[in-house]
Amino acid sequence: MKVCFVGLENIPVLAPEYNHHGIGGEQVQQTLLAKALIARGYQVSMVVRDYGQPDAASWHSVTTYKTYRADAGLPVLRFVYPRWTATWAALMRADADVYYTSCAGMLVGLVAMFCRRHGRGFVHRLAHDTDADPEKVLIRYTRDKKLYEYGLRRADTVLSQHAGQQCALLENYGLASVVADMLVDPPDRQLDRDQRDLEILWVSNLCDFKRPEFAIELARRMPSRHIHMVGGPQPGFSDLYSRIECAAKRLPNLTFCGRVPYHDVGDLYDRTKIFVNTSHTEGFPNSFLQSWRRGVPVISFFDPDGLIKREGLGASPQSIDEMACVADHLIADEAEWGKVSERCRSYMDRMHGDHVVLKPYLAAIEEAVRQRKK
Repeated sequence: MKVCFVGLENIPVLAPEYNHHGIGGEQVQQTLLAKALIARGYQVSMVVRDYGQPDAASWHSVTTYKTYRADAGLPVLRFVYPRWTATWAALMRADADVYYTSCAGMLVGLVAMFCRRHGRGFVHRLAHDTDADPEKVLIRYTRDKKLYEYGLRRADTVLSQHAGQQCALLENYGLASVVADMLVDPPDRQLDRDQRDLEILWVSNLCDFKRPEFAIELARRMPSRHIHMVGGPQPGFSDLYSRIECAAKRLPNLTFCGRVPYHDVGDLYDRTKIFVNTSHTEGFPNSFLQSWRRGVPVISFFDPDGLIKREGLGASPQSIDEMACVADHLIADEAEWGKVSERCRSYMDRMHGDHVVLKPYLAAIEEAVRQRKK
């Protein structure tokens, strides 16, 4: 069976030579899922943006079909040419049985139209809690919101990240979905606590809802602890990036790393004792899984389905003062840190092995094929 992942920004994850570009969690998830399907005998392709790579280039047995450069086309007109036309042309060259998208956006609608016209299966996965709420969805233009909803309603299967998204999607759109957990790259090494030379790590793209200013404030509240902050500038948020970079330079206990290539950031997760997240809303952060796989407790204002609290995988404080207090306590108390760290590893072994995580994805792909054969 042939499966095509439509992820325009996947190349930096798939190909190390392009990893100087920004990477988000869904690019990681699509690439990990693609590799897992290949290991199980599927023929996998991707539709991606034009980064200067040749068309039909392959990495890790994934064949990529390019669409358009990020800056291609004229304003307004570029929605049709090259975005719509180049995307459909790449979808056609992929010639897959099932197409897979994630993240809210007009691309979901374009892929859904293609699949309906050409009799192909279509699977979509929510990537953020706001994807399940038309009032909060992170899409700028009304046209693109309408296309997203069109595609969402025409997917053979919709996958959600957790039960909260599942309930919100049913309430707001009247659509059923299947909860599908996330895959995670296994670490190359597992360091003991005394080998970890970073106390607190913050990793995210610098945009408003990630609230990077709270990481700055955390450093101010914890002058005796050192924070490493990783995050690159995002389109539309260059001023925010400049403010955070400037504020970080004034704090002796904060190291601002800026953008770190995906293939290098794992070293920082290996070396840290605590991971912090300051977002007020998320989907299911890939950074949580990368942390827990390494036995790193997560302290986050956002707690998907109450998982952190329920499983004892760190803490979900209600204020910046509480976050500082909990982080300081876990770093100082070696025995308590060890207990939480072991719970993190145990949870990942139990819940996020490929044999467990892949079941709903495989079922969704098979269901999409069955629907098209009717």
